Amino acid sequence: MSSSSDAHSSAAPKARRPLSLGVIFLTLYIDLIGFSIIFPLGPDLLRHYLEVDGNSGTLGWLLQHINALSRSLGNESHLPEVLFGGIVSSLFSILQFFFAPIWGGLSDRRGRRGILLFTVAGTALSYLLWVFSGSFWLFLAARLLAGVFGGNLSVATAAVADVTTREERSKAMGLVGAAFGLGLVTGPLIGAFSARINLVDIIPSLAPLGLNPFSAPALIAFILGLVNLVWIAARFKETRPPEARAIPGERRPLNPLRAILSLDNPAVRGINLVAFTYSIAFVAMEASLVFLSAERFGYTAKENGLLMGFLGICSIITQGMIVRKLLKRLPETRVLSLGLVFSTLGLVAIGFAPVTAVLYLGVALLALGGGLVNPSTTGLISLYAGASEQGRVLGIFRSLGSLSRAITPIAAGILYWTNREHGAHILYSLAALLALSAWLLSRRLPQPAK
Repeated sequence: MSSSSDAHSSAAPKARRPLSLGVIFLTLYIDLIGFSIIFPLGPDLLRHYLEVDGNSGTLGWLLQHINALSRSLGNESHLPEVLFGGIVSSLFSILQFFFAPIWGGLSDRRGRRGILLFTVAGTALSYLLWVFSGSFWLFLAARLLAGVFGGNLSVATAAVADVTTREERSKAMGLVGAAFGLGLVTGPLIGAFSARINLVDIIPSLAPLGLNPFSAPALIAFILGLVNLVWIAARFKETRPPEARAIPGERRPLNPLRAILSLDNPAVRGINLVAFTYSIAFVAMEASLVFLSAERFGYTAKENGLLMGFLGICSIITQGMIVRKLLKRLPETRVLSLGLVFSTLGLVAIGFAPVTAVLYLGVALLALGGGLVNPSTTGLISLYAGASEQGRVLGIFRSLGSLSRAITPIAAGILYWTNREHGAHILYSLAALLALSAWLLSRRLPQPAK
């Protein structure tokens, strides 16, 4: 279904407006805090489970293969740790890749609220399993369960499309981006702080049940999951009336690769390709920035925390304020092009930064670029798609983002650490070329009808 065919039917959501954007914002924000609490804990988690499990079991098998790969690539100092974090996060992202289109498609047919309640409950359950993950295989099971239910973000994003007109769609997606940015700043801070609290020392009687030194951040994530569940049950009204849902008998592929290839809308395929190409470039930065700053400028964990906080604040300002004003004056395709140009310049500045001032300038440019790209791509996806397929198409969009997060951290780690002298230059040059390629691809995108 073409985007123009939905233009006349888009007035209905404006008239009923069963749900405010503020409710969706808080739903996403709480979900993303819990999701990102684990981000700063990777190296410490590896050391902890090595002490608990040693070199036996699941962890021993995994590390045996990681160490063999590190030796073959000529770097045994940092690469094993990088690959461990990359593989664990990749397993999580691969499951998101498969399940995001499923949850999105189900929400098209059965409504947003019920699917959100189910997936948020599943996410909370994964955090509860993490609380009692006394062994690595239980921790891995908790992360895999979180990956299955973590594709629910596409459902909440589709609800934004349900309650906004075509004219305000992309500006509203900027609010979604601000929720992402704020959640991804708050969560790691909570994770880093709460990791100092060892519940085993406070409640030693629960140690036989699997309580561990990282149970405190896991417990906070679980409590946030419960809060979100109560919040959705109390305030999240259904945004898809029965008459607007997809035909029950309509068959849609569950395989995400087949779902992507089956997209018959050239504009949707084009914007997905732009977003996927850009996402690889951005995730390469995320996977390597703290290593670059530590090696080149001697940054400690505290200084890296400040740097990542600066990145998050710039993203929040851009997606919460700047992009909304720009979209009042410029079409989405133009804002997207500007974001890709700023991102390209930012990646070059970071990769070749001779002093910290240039590093911060590069981070600011990249945050500005990403803050323009993300709402524009999400808005364009929604505008190009038909009214009855918002959840499915946005699910495929989120699924491709998960795929980039599944493959990029490992590839970026290998590129960075196997060439100690020029690894950063090579990695960031390739990332900049990808961002530039995304800009060239974006030039072919049509401006959707409103």
